Amino acid sequence: MAENKNNNTYTAQDIQVLDGLQAVRLRPSMYIGSTDQRGLHHLVHEIVDNSIDEAMAGYCDKIEITIHEDNSVSVADNGRGIPVEIHQVTKVSALETVMTTLHAGGKFGGRGYTVCGGLHGVGASVVNALSAWLKVEVRRDGKLYLQEYLRGAPKAPVKSVGKGDGSGTTVTFLADEEIFSKLDYNFEVLSQSFREMAYLNKGVDIWFKDLRHDIEKTFYFEGGIVSFVRHLNRKRVVLQQMPAYITKMIDSTIVEVALQYNESFTEATLSFANCINTLDGGSHLTGFRSALTRVLNDYARKYKFLKDNEANLTGDDVREGLTAIISVKLTHPQFEGQTKTRLGNQELKSMVESVVAEGLATYLEEHPSESKRVMEKCLIAARAREAARKARDLVTRKGLGDMSTLPGKLADCSEKDPLECELYIVEGDSAGGSAKQGRDRRFQAILPLKGKILNVEKARPEKMLSHDEIRALITALGAGSSMEFDHAKLRYNRVIIMTDADVDGSHIRTLLLTFFYRHMTGLIEKEHLFIAQPPLYRIKKGKEDHWVYTDKEKDELLVKLGTTKGVEIQRYKGLGEMNPQQLWDTTMDPKNRILLRVAVEDAVKANEIIETLMGEEVPPRKAFIQAHARQVKNLDI
Repeated sequence: MAENKNNNTYTAQDIQVLDGLQAVRLRPSMYIGSTDQRGLHHLVHEIVDNSIDEAMAGYCDKIEITIHEDNSVSVADNGRGIPVEIHQVTKVSALETVMTTLHAGGKFGGRGYTVCGGLHGVGASVVNALSAWLKVEVRRDGKLYLQEYLRGAPKAPVKSVGKGDGSGTTVTFLADEEIFSKLDYNFEVLSQSFREMAYLNKGVDIWFKDLRHDIEKTFYFEGGIVSFVRHLNRKRVVLQQMPAYITKMIDSTIVEVALQYNESFTEATLSFANCINTLDGGSHLTGFRSALTRVLNDYARKYKFLKDNEANLTGDDVREGLTAIISVKLTHPQFEGQTKTRLGNQELKSMVESVVAEGLATYLEEHPSESKRVMEKCLIAARAREAARKARDLVTRKGLGDMSTLPGKLADCSEKDPLECELYIVEGDSAGGSAKQGRDRRFQAILPLKGKILNVEKARPEKMLSHDEIRALITALGAGSSMEFDHAKLRYNRVIIMTDADVDGSHIRTLLLTFFYRHMTGLIEKEHLFIAQPPLYRIKKGKEDHWVYTDKEKDELLVKLGTTKGVEIQRYKGLGEMNPQQLWDTTMDPKNRILLRVAVEDAVKANEIIETLMGEEVPPRKAFIQAHARQVKNLDI
């Protein structure tokens, strides 16, 4: 079709140019990920990270974070204080430049910082842009300086307001409710991240106060990452009295590693670069793992734990039951993307591998009894791996097109494109029958499970793979499990756990989540795992049905209906109590259903909760139940 040029109204005047901070307010999620609670917490972390950078540079040993009653937040440190003199380029104070200009800061290869986490220089200015108001106080050169801002714009130039004791910076801000729907900081979630920071910067005192609820915590660890490992293993039976600690400085790069084995079957290794948790690992983690496998194999050969005709231990063998922290601090970190979840510096691989190999070899020679226990653990893992391989061969599907290998209880869908398919995992034949009849057979598959699946937190892999219900689950999904999980072979784009709203249903859901977290982590990381939310009540008045999902919704609806006369209230405990049409209308119809996506925001906390609830040790579980008993809702007794 020929273009009608007379109607072409797209001109240069249609091109909108936004000031840097205007762009942040227009598209906040580009800078902080989201505008929910995670984004709100991100604001706090951006300011705290600046104080941590001062600590890593050796100028700060105290950081104080306060949530005030009006939901404003203060972060104060005793670092050098942000410079306040006029900047040669912007012609305003350096403080105002940092607070109002994207990509302005002392972390771009200048003299301000040798090591820092805030690489991109957008943190303070982004927080300023997304705050209703922000105030910065700088103590420097014996004076106290002040500047205030409204939605990122300075109210006045920086001014001296009196004498200042010592040095440091205090930033106070109120997140803008035009950006964030709710100012709801979670004290425990923030506490966990501040605890990590204190572990990674030994000798730094982090004081966190919440004046809304009159609670506070102080974090200070002389032991650093050794204390971190001991904290992670505090509920486990360990094989070494104290973690092995290895550290070395090469040029301007510091490598720190702490590791300790325990009797569990899972690995808990966390890696950090300049105090940033590199969730996706990177070169430093690769170097650590290479050194660990090589050194333990060399030790096993030297002292005849492995015979000449036996194969080497694999990476899986030497990492079973391992808890480790790898922390590197370097001058020019190359993080992959703004999210900084993976470290890309290739020189770090050989550097970390060399440091760990040397330090671990020395440790093994100096601790023969503990080394023996570690070697025995690795050898048991190797034998179990071989048994698990044989069991896995019985589970692995021959190919996506070979439908004869699918479990007989699976009611599959007709759609062949995995992106269009979803699998409902339901408990029992009753709910399974309703779900099979109520579903859309084109894209919805149903897998009913018989009873409660095995608690994989307390079972070796070969026992797990011999469990009928878990084998059916692995086979139906088609992507394997554990280290052999292959996301590309996953047969369903959405995997939905749908259990009853009673104690047994909650237990089954917890068992399934434990299995997926430990053996199909990719399912969670790639956002494929969901939990269905069936209604808790059906409220019927006349011929009209109302479905409500919480007690609060029920009470609000009854008020809205204006009377209880002629109102029938039915509380659902099991999915089998609904007929197929009701189950479709309320829980399976994509137009009406409520699905909760399963995500892991804090790996350390997730590990701790699973170990507490599902592990061998009873006292921690008892303490957890006692501590959280009053928070339980909808308990079916």
